[in-house]
Amino acid sequence: MKYSLTWDLESIFPGGSHSEALKDKLNQIEQLLEEYHTLAESWNPEKDKPAYDAFSTLIEKSETLVSALGQAGSFINAVQSADVTDSHAGTVIFEVSKLRGGYTVIQNAVIKKIATISDADFDSLITHEDFKHLAFALSETRDEGVRLLSEAEENVISKLSQDGFHAWSNHYDTLVSLIKIPVADKDGNIQELSAGQAMNRMYSDSDPAVRKQIFTEWERAWGHYAPLFADTLNHLQGFRLENYKLHGEEDFMVEPLRYNRIQKETLDAMWNAISKNKQPFFKFMERKAALMGKDKLAWYDVDAPVSVGDFKARTFTYDEAVDFINDNFAKFGPKLASFSQDIIEKGWVEAEDRTGKRPGGYCTSLPESKESRIFMTFTGSASDMSTLAHEIGHAFHSYTMWDLPRMNTSYAMNVAETASTFAETLVASATVEAANSNEEKISLLNTKLENATAMFMNIHARFLFEQSFYSERQKGLVTADRLSELMVTAQKEAFNDNLSEYHPHFWASKLHFFIDGISFYNFPYTFGFLFSLSIFAEYKKNPDGFEDKYIALLRDTAVMSTEDLVQKHLGKDITVESFWEQGIAIMAEDANAFLELTEAYL
Repeated sequence: MKYSLTWDLESIFPGGSHSEALKDKLNQIEQLLEEYHTLAESWNPEKDKPAYDAFSTLIEKSETLVSALGQAGSFINAVQSADVTDSHAGTVIFEVSKLRGGYTVIQNAVIKKIATISDADFDSLITHEDFKHLAFALSETRDEGVRLLSEAEENVISKLSQDGFHAWSNHYDTLVSLIKIPVADKDGNIQELSAGQAMNRMYSDSDPAVRKQIFTEWERAWGHYAPLFADTLNHLQGFRLENYKLHGEEDFMVEPLRYNRIQKETLDAMWNAISKNKQPFFKFMERKAALMGKDKLAWYDVDAPVSVGDFKARTFTYDEAVDFINDNFAKFGPKLASFSQDIIEKGWVEAEDRTGKRPGGYCTSLPESKESRIFMTFTGSASDMSTLAHEIGHAFHSYTMWDLPRMNTSYAMNVAETASTFAETLVASATVEAANSNEEKISLLNTKLENATAMFMNIHARFLFEQSFYSERQKGLVTADRLSELMVTAQKEAFNDNLSEYHPHFWASKLHFFIDGISFYNFPYTFGFLFSLSIFAEYKKNPDGFEDKYIALLRDTAVMSTEDLVQKHLGKDITVESFWEQGIAIMAEDANAFLELTEAYL
């Protein structure tokens, strides 16, 4: 093999979860927190003006702390992801969480002081030569300060969060480590798969009997622990809802909209456009079911490969996938291609298919060393290749911003999913164009359209479920059985009841529902998907020199509202349905192509 399937974590902190270097880093962070606390307590905005020299020192110290916490947190989470049986990693994660909580307490005090600055003085501050490049971030910070409770109250909430809010999120990882999925091989021998391995096979195996067998065991496994997952989810979101209420927010959608820097009109326009234009994708699903000899697809068939004639879905070695990705990135621009090749060779990607890994994939940043790490499980499918491209896109987004002040790199999830999905689109489109036969093109179009069904239906179901769950959770605890009912109801609505079998315990098996950092970890995916398609369409119209324009857009993702970002770089209004319909139409063309090509195989 040319490329390693396992990542390099030793260059960050040697020794894994027991790393002495990591212990030293955590001790350094404790010391930095003490220094920052002293500076924060003594800072007086009124006395500091007009030069704001002390404030400049505060920003510098804050950025140092945030980077150090990010470095330690990303590392130890990566360690745990690669080996869910590493119980000590969970202990270290808790230590990092406590330090992060300590920073939050101090930072809240600073933010409260920023909020006390008069309008006239604040205008002078953000037009000051040393701070004008931070104007957007500082304005957001000031607005946040107005919403905060007293310093003492915020301190209590932060401290209680360690064994409450954050602890429940970490508890989910502990529960997932218990999940084992028994799967019989061709000889009837039983092999226990981790959640990550089972999920990959359940969605990618070409044998429908194998998919059904795994799905049955998958539902049984998550169902067995459902009461524990229900407790975790109830207390996690119950804490979040109570926190919203304490800060004067009764509407649980206010914070996710604010975090993603979008207006409610924008989110409504997106979902309305999708709901009105799902028909081409339902037809695609109907045709896919017919090709499988079924009346309707089951949940575990939606992402399954399609094979017609004598064609068997192509599989890729990891080396082949990497080379294909890099070759097609090079057609877009040299900077993306060079970056991708570089991170693969440096060992920034964990892709090995083995037991003990957590399910899913992600990209995490290491702000001190200005690096990223990518986690996934590569099994050789075209879908896995797209996932790898997706995560490299995330890493490239971070790379384009490493030279910016830390405060100007905090882009929200919706635009974070833009670079990743754009990279994935480049590769997915290239695989279709490179097809050697209609049979292969059908298989690859299927893979590409799986993304559309995920964004327009699966993600929609998650969004609908969370809305229903949060509404009921405001009134009291929601049982495991009721959570499953809400999940199936949401899936039926999102898929227009076009499936023969649904996934009741999806709420338990999906990590995203249990993340403490961001609520409604769903609609930003669809947003980024459709936004990236708009960017892709612009690239196709004028490919020359587009990479630099694309990088300019990425570098602006944390310094303006999303509506302003799209207006500046694409000249479009995203509060109207027509903007979103353009992206949907691009995918509808693929659905129609799939229908035309498969007509002969019915």
